[in-house]
Amino acid sequence: MEQRRYDKRMARGFLVGCVAAALLWSVVSAQIRYSITEEVNEGGAVGNIAKDLGLDKNTLADRKYRVVSTNADPLFHVNQNDGVLYVSRKIDREEVCAQSSTCLINLKTVLENPLEIHYVVVEVLDINDHSPTFPDEEKSLEISESVLPGVRIPLQPARDIDGALFSIQQYRLSSNDHFRLEVKDKGEDGKMPILVVQKSLDREAAGSHSLILTALDGGKPPKSGEVKILVKVLDINDNAPVFSQDVYSVMLNENAPIGTTIIQVNATDLDDGPNGDVVYTFSRTVNSRLLNLFDIDHSTGEITVKGLIDYELKDRYEIEVQASDKGLAPLSTQKSVIIKIVDVNDNAPEIEVTSFSSSIPEDSRPGTTVALISVNDLDSGLNGKVICSINDDVPFDLSPSLQDKMFALVTKSPLDREKQSHYDLTITAKDAGQPPLSSDKTISVVVSDVNDNSPEFSLSPYTFYVTEGNEPGAAVFSVKALDRDENDNARISYHIFRDLSQNHKMSSFLNINSETGDITALKSFDFESVKMFQFQVVATDSGAPSLSSNVTVNVFILDQNDNAPVILYPVSSNGSAEGLEEIPRNVNAGHLVTKVRAYDADIGYNGWLLFSLQRVTDHSLFGLDRYTGQIRTLRSFTETDEAEHKLVILVKDNGNVSLSATATVLVKVVEPKEAFAASDVKSAAKDDEENNVTFYLMITLGSVSVLFLISIIVLIAMQCSKSTDYTSKYLQETNYDGTLCHSIQYRSGDKRYMLVGPRMSIGSTIVPGSHANTLVLPDRRHTSGEGWLSFFSQTIIVPGAIIIIFIISLRRQWNKARGRRG
Repeated sequence: MEQRRYDKRMARGFLVGCVAAALLWSVVSAQIRYSITEEVNEGGAVGNIAKDLGLDKNTLADRKYRVVSTNADPLFHVNQNDGVLYVSRKIDREEVCAQSSTCLINLKTVLENPLEIHYVVVEVLDINDHSPTFPDEEKSLEISESVLPGVRIPLQPARDIDGALFSIQQYRLSSNDHFRLEVKDKGEDGKMPILVVQKSLDREAAGSHSLILTALDGGKPPKSGEVKILVKVLDINDNAPVFSQDVYSVMLNENAPIGTTIIQVNATDLDDGPNGDVVYTFSRTVNSRLLNLFDIDHSTGEITVKGLIDYELKDRYEIEVQASDKGLAPLSTQKSVIIKIVDVNDNAPEIEVTSFSSSIPEDSRPGTTVALISVNDLDSGLNGKVICSINDDVPFDLSPSLQDKMFALVTKSPLDREKQSHYDLTITAKDAGQPPLSSDKTISVVVSDVNDNSPEFSLSPYTFYVTEGNEPGAAVFSVKALDRDENDNARISYHIFRDLSQNHKMSSFLNINSETGDITALKSFDFESVKMFQFQVVATDSGAPSLSSNVTVNVFILDQNDNAPVILYPVSSNGSAEGLEEIPRNVNAGHLVTKVRAYDADIGYNGWLLFSLQRVTDHSLFGLDRYTGQIRTLRSFTETDEAEHKLVILVKDNGNVSLSATATVLVKVVEPKEAFAASDVKSAAKDDEENNVTFYLMITLGSVSVLFLISIIVLIAMQCSKSTDYTSKYLQETNYDGTLCHSIQYRSGDKRYMLVGPRMSIGSTIVPGSHANTLVLPDRRHTSGEGWLSFFSQTIIVPGAIIIIFIISLRRQWNKARGRRG
């Protein structure tokens, strides 16, 4: 656009030049000169050409007076009516006379018929209608901060198309500390402004300077134009990076994940460009171990976690960070970064048993030290504070020691190896961190044995049943004792307590294996001689000192069928089982002829006798009671019946292998008179027998009474000196009627036994293993007051019952004797 404006001005100048030449040529003949100021409005009058040429108005019109111009848009025109020269359009002197200080416009005017040329010169006077202008509104300069004061920098001058006085006359520079302005006059080229550096530049202090250059023309008032000069100070690498903080300190949790940003350091470099670009690195003096733990971003300065951070290894790190610029000669600065590691509860307590006794005697007192326990937690603060505990169901406790984190494992209560010989103690150590961590350690404590337990027999008392006729030297029974101790303290030896008293004399016929407790009999037992006996076995352990205990052994001899029945009646004078009985012929049926009495030394079924007629002369005449042995008539005698009858009675026991005996009864049938005479003869003998019986009865009653009193005194003394001991005692059967051999009652422990014949008690039961000859009687003892009841029964009732039974028995025998006599 500037170029087109310039070309247009050149064309106009050329036109004006041609006009001026023509005017100069016509001056010779006639030249008129006018002056006008530029910027005259269109239609403004320049001068009256007709008057100045002396032409009348009619001539101008007739001869067509006009201005000759090659320009399609002429500057002036002549009014043919009045001959005045007018401005056709607004004239800009700077446009018309851009290259001339004096602006003259030569006009060529023409009159036709005849042709007459007149030249008119119009001087366009300049006015101050233009302000100075700079080529650019803003100008940038780049000046290195290393330039010295006095450096001169030419500036592009301003232009003012006004001429002469209205052109640029002076320049002014805005006030500043670093620059001043010099103006150099170059004549026709105008004035040249020059920028002079008067103070050293510092880009870091001021990276740029903004100046205003003003150009003033010579108008009054002057017009001005200005340009903004932006001076950019070019950087040199004269500043090292500077960190934003004097001290970098940060807290970092241990075990932080890899890649965690710890801190971001920041350094600035006042320089520009590469001189101000900062690169962050670790100092070369940093230990290589730290390089494995931390990393730094070269661009941002972020320090991150690279490896495992462990507070227990180190709780503080100091790293030298270096900031360098990218200048050709890099400048650098170092700064220490302090990283303090914050403890995290990442270590469970460690339990160590420093002193341990794996075995402790069971008689140790409470408070005895078993082990010393030390605990350690690598964490710190609350994370490292440890509390120890032990399971509650054990007789042990943890006692804190005077030394920190030391505990003593001590006994809390008495120990008993027999109840528990081994303890697995779980010690738990728990820290006070959040969340808390804990660890367990199990130690085994063995309770060693002390001989504090006596041997204990499996039963007390022992009751054994031995069949009579045992083989001498064979084991008959065994006792067993256990000791809750162990090893030698539990090794038991047995021996029989030898008591020479009458009650224990049978122990001399026994021997015991000291190791096994098997007891052997040195002789055979005979039920008919000894029915029961008792002795004591002592069990002694091998501890030091040894402990012992004893037990009472009750031995009951079981009867065997080793005795054949013995006929008590009839017995003849020579000792044979044969008797003679005389009966009247006139007796009725059911008359008692006689009664066969027999005895068997065995008891129970072995002594249960049955009677049977093995041979009889007349089965229809006599009958035999199989249980009582009574012989009775079955019918009355007739005249045809024989006078003598022979009855052979077989007496047999009920053993597995029955034993038997026979008795012969001769029955003689006599006439009634003979029977009475025979009875008188017999009565004399019976009187003697009766007298003897009475005498024996008196002696027996006196003896029994004395024995009864002695028994009462002895039993009272025994009851006062001993606790009630329900040992086995034989009792005489109260219902003995002389028919069976006998029946025996005895007591063993809490049970009462009776060996009976055929007449069994209704409420009795047979004891298994006793060959069906032993019955268990209901025990009518009571727990409340049974001691006094037993005492009363033993001291009064039992002896009294024995006496009464004995008297009744003798009385019955006497009555029977009298009956036979009558």
